[in-house]
Amino acid sequence: MSKPPECDFPLPQADMRPFTGSKPKPTPETRHFWEGCRAGRLLLQRCRETGRAYFPPRPFSPFSGSRDVEIFAASGRATLYSYVIHHREVPGFTPPYAIAVVELEEGPRMMTNIAECPQTPEALILDMNLEVVFRPVDEEITLPLFRPAKEAR
Repeated sequence: MSKPPECDFPLPQADMRPFTGSKPKPTPETRHFWEGCRAGRLLLQRCRETGRAYFPPRPFSPFSGSRDVEIFAASGRATLYSYVIHHREVPGFTPPYAIAVVELEEGPRMMTNIAECPQTPEALILDMNLEVVFRPVDEEITLPLFRPAKEAR
């Protein structure tokens, strides 16, 4: 997998202020995910028994309960599954902005934000092709965001 491009803007609406929102706190179970994001890689886990990928990170398979799981680099491709457009300002985000659920090419769904796209129902089309971009927040946390895919699939 080639390294996906970094997001060179802080938020979906190109807000250049420092990030002031709540930051995730890595745990031993999620550290690999956050380290991957910091390196520009979207890392998922897969159950070795079923071969199915899952998110969020955890030390056991949600499908079989087995601890025989592996970490792998996802493609970074997804489709827009669902979203809402939030219109109130909260620390770290400038409205309007989409709170979205994307379906990763590997199967799992994850909550994220949509970047490099107008935050309107006309632009945010369900099932649109997306690709991951990474937004550094600080030395430890880099957030995975998704933008409309630049290349057709």
